[in-house]
Amino acid sequence: MASAAVVPPQEPAPLSEPQRLVDTFFAPSKTFIDLQRNTSWWAPFLLIAIVSLLFIYVVDQKVGFRKVVENLIQLQPTQADRIDRLPAAQRDKVMAQQVTLTKIISYATPVIALILYAVFAGVLYATLAFGTGADIKYKTVFALIIYTRLPELLMSLLAILSLLAGVSGDGFNLQNPVATNPGYFIDPSGSAVLRALLTPLDVLTIWTLVLTAVGITYISKVKRGTAFAVVFGWFAVVVLGRVALAAAF
Repeated sequence: MASAAVVPPQEPAPLSEPQRLVDTFFAPSKTFIDLQRNTSWWAPFLLIAIVSLLFIYVVDQKVGFRKVVENLIQLQPTQADRIDRLPAAQRDKVMAQQVTLTKIISYATPVIALILYAVFAGVLYATLAFGTGADIKYKTVFALIIYTRLPELLMSLLAILSLLAGVSGDGFNLQNPVATNPGYFIDPSGSAVLRALLTPLDVLTIWTLVLTAVGITYISKVKRGTAFAVVFGWFAVVVLGRVALAAAF
């Protein structure tokens, strides 16, 4: 009898950048598999940068950074009380400095985000490579981190739409602009510790973390349970750090 021909498994067809962007939302496994072929990350980062800058521009036009800073200060009663006790001239000077600094940092958000992505990728890479012995590359983890941040664009887009629709800027919180987490509903005079605990429990943030954990299983041989434990373990550390800072200050 003639021996049957062995047909090698076919490699998945390479994805274009637009396909990888779309698949991150609707078929993330395809994007994660393709990251092993090509670790390019410029397309999602460019999209993140454009939407972030558009969001800041709309905030600048519709709310104004003076109001943004006033609202942020109201979330910190100790700082608000200290500023209120200053002489009028000194108070205006302090507020002007805060407004300038906040505006600069806000427009520099894409650069700051890229640095944070690099740090987060480094932490995950070190944990996986040295903690679990995973066969993984830093550049692949870095690309994964940027792609999995794409769902957070929905927060900026929702905030833009609400501001353009005429939502008042009186209670606008630049750091938490839309109601995608329970911390959004805590009154400015409420518990800062509770706000620090509940704000990170954001629907879009959880989405990105799940994508990150699932993505790790595709770009390495790490088991899904281990990947989720690593990602959400570090998330818990960050949340507890935020709570500790809120309690201290």
